[in-house]
Amino acid sequence: MKGAWVVAALLVLSACAVRQSGGERSAAPGRPPAAASARPSIQPSTDSFYTVKRGDTLYSIALEHGADYREVAQWNGLTDPTKIDVGQRLRVKPPPGVERASVGTVKGPGAPEARPLESGAAKAPPPPEPSKAADAIAFVWPAKGKVIAGFAEPRSKGIDIDGKLGDPVVAAAAGRVTYIGSGIPGLGKLVVIKHDAGFITVYAHNREILVKEQQAVSRGQKIAELGATDSDRPKLHFQIRKGSAPVDPMRYLPSS
Repeated sequence: MKGAWVVAALLVLSACAVRQSGGERSAAPGRPPAAASARPSIQPSTDSFYTVKRGDTLYSIALEHGADYREVAQWNGLTDPTKIDVGQRLRVKPPPGVERASVGTVKGPGAPEARPLESGAAKAPPPPEPSKAADAIAFVWPAKGKVIAGFAEPRSKGIDIDGKLGDPVVAAAAGRVTYIGSGIPGLGKLVVIKHDAGFITVYAHNREILVKEQQAVSRGQKIAELGATDSDRPKLHFQIRKGSAPVDPMRYLPSS
């Protein structure tokens, strides 16, 4: 009998050990791995930031987001606008609480004339032409020549105007020159002008540039000579942008 009691006691102890061991194994999967708790969170991308891709320049990034490259450099603490890296994350809109500088009205030859209202009942202004945009400012043709390529976004963000080397290129509206140079691949010698109402105009493939950055220009003022830089023929590539969005210049230019 004494031997039977010993055997029974050993069986009870063995069963307890098995239950404790099984409980520990079942609890293990419920523990979060140490590595998972230390994994950094991924910041979601927003419209205020842009990740630099191969072939980008600060000038092209600024133009595509409707900004002055100086603004983008300032927002990101860049001292050299030519030095950006693939994969770098850049702010392309003003930080919270910072307002973008507005372009004041630049008056010059061809500016709209202010006239007093006629006496009597006020007359309603005539409706805009159906082919023109309602929010347009007064643009003029930047060069004399026929249109040889139309607006076809995203492949072509503007129109191409035929011409001869040295033909005058004029500002399509009053504004301020925000960029001159060859910093945007495919556009050659380039002029970018910022206007009122959020408009930007682009003049590409010039032979010579006759204005400086930050210079105020009037509508119709000669700003460059037509050329063939980074192009297979002499022509002016002309863009109108409303903020960051390219729009069809034919909707804004006069019909004649």
